[in-house]
Amino acid sequence: MESDNDTQISEFLLLGLSEEPELQPLIFGLFLSMYLITVCGNLLIILAISSDSHLHTPMYFFLANLSFVDICFTSTTIPKMLWNVQTQSKVITYAGCISQIYFVLLFAGWDDFLLTVMAYDRFVAICHPLQYTVIMNPWLCGLLVLVSWVISVLNSLLQSLMVLRLSFCTQVEIPHFFCEFNQVVGHACSDMFLNNMVMYFATVLLGLAPLPGILYSYSKIISSICQISSIQGKYKAFSTCASHLSVVSLFYCTGLGVYLSSAAPQSSHSNAVASVMYTVVTPMLNPFIYSLRNKDIKRAVKRIVGIPVI
Repeated sequence: MESDNDTQISEFLLLGLSEEPELQPLIFGLFLSMYLITVCGNLLIILAISSDSHLHTPMYFFLANLSFVDICFTSTTIPKMLWNVQTQSKVITYAGCISQIYFVLLFAGWDDFLLTVMAYDRFVAICHPLQYTVIMNPWLCGLLVLVSWVISVLNSLLQSLMVLRLSFCTQVEIPHFFCEFNQVVGHACSDMFLNNMVMYFATVLLGLAPLPGILYSYSKIISSICQISSIQGKYKAFSTCASHLSVVSLFYCTGLGVYLSSAAPQSSHSNAVASVMYTVVTPMLNPFIYSLRNKDIKRAVKRIVGIPVI
């Protein structure tokens, strides 16, 4: 006779951000709007970069990849949430939940590595401007993106396979709008030791390790900017980094908020709300942050939408 720990379930229940019926139309409209803005904004950035030969540089190559990842990141969670709200259903299949975990981890990790690569690109551009084109050659740029993708794939695959080995004894209600990794694993009734070890190792290696590289790059960048004699030169150098620094700050601050909210007692609702920031709000704001401070991007976007460029 099988033990309870061997019992398998075929579906999970996603409780969403709120179970109040009167709030469902508001939630649906809000998230549909943010999703459309995210997809259209990031797609516009990709089209602008690909259509303008002046933007075929390492900085914009990495930005186009970041926009692509942001589109995929939001598309992993929001469409399913909108479908559940519209159909008044909370169900997600076991396979669908594992798939969500895989792709969320994949694109979150890839996002993290791309931000690190972009920090290195700005470091070379400002601290070693004469060697920039030699160092940041197309081969190296492609290799950095490829390595970031491979590491993210391997990490998400390992984490997802570790979830597959877990057993769930009863019907699982996840107080979230998608299958968030920690929430799902926390409902397992089998031994968690190996999963926790892998999770902590991956968090340190993939989540925290890139941060010192970003901080080191910007410490050198700030030091180099301070040595520039002219105010105009300082402003030009800083403006090329301000957008990326804003995105990095937003990404890590929201990620830290999710981590702290998940560690706090009675944190289910606060964790779900905090997750909205890095899964929805940050990808939505990235196109605005980069385009509003970048004349080249604004000029290319105007050409695409048919606005005369002066």
